[in-house]
Amino acid sequence: MTASLTARASVRTSVRVPLRFGDGFTTTAETITFHGLADQAEHIAMVFGDPTANPAPLVRMHSECLTGDVFGSARCDCGPQLREAVERLSNDGGVLLYLRQEGRGIGLYNKLDAYALQDSGLDTYEANSALGLPEDGRDYTAAAQMLTALGIDTISLLSNNPDKGEQLAAHGITVRHHVPTGVFATPSNLDYLRAKVEHTGHTIKLVS
Repeated sequence: MTASLTARASVRTSVRVPLRFGDGFTTTAETITFHGLADQAEHIAMVFGDPTANPAPLVRMHSECLTGDVFGSARCDCGPQLREAVERLSNDGGVLLYLRQEGRGIGLYNKLDAYALQDSGLDTYEANSALGLPEDGRDYTAAAQMLTALGIDTISLLSNNPDKGEQLAAHGITVRHHVPTGVFATPSNLDYLRAKVEHTGHTIKLVS
């Protein structure tokens, strides 16, 4: 099935980029940019192996998190999820869609404002709402466009978030398998993870 979208995106550039993580893990990804994405943001796809050789390649949609991805913040599980995804994709082949959606779409400054409210007792979703912002403002239209531009319309989705699969399906991408990520709980992010389970039905198995 071909994804049914109001607008099509196309590949803009493709370049091989060697990757190295802080723990020494290395790999190489074909890094792709796009023309015509619906939100005009600079999202990228990192392709490992030949995803089109698999009838349902593994795909991770990872929302940018400067604090977690770059600085190793323990307030979330974003950095460990990114590291896990890259290794799994490198081993099995697939696509990482790195989406410029800091703070579930509210931006870096607003995310840090929400952190301050969390320190006063609100959870991550309540803090967004207190700022007059959506609990989760992410839209995955561009992600569906990117997959279609890569010739992919059926996937195995590496995610604990049911909304991602539902939005992709609405744009014609078939999610054949839901593959859970690991659980990266720390004393600093346990409340954050629990809120994801309770508010938005993330499939995270937390130890009581």
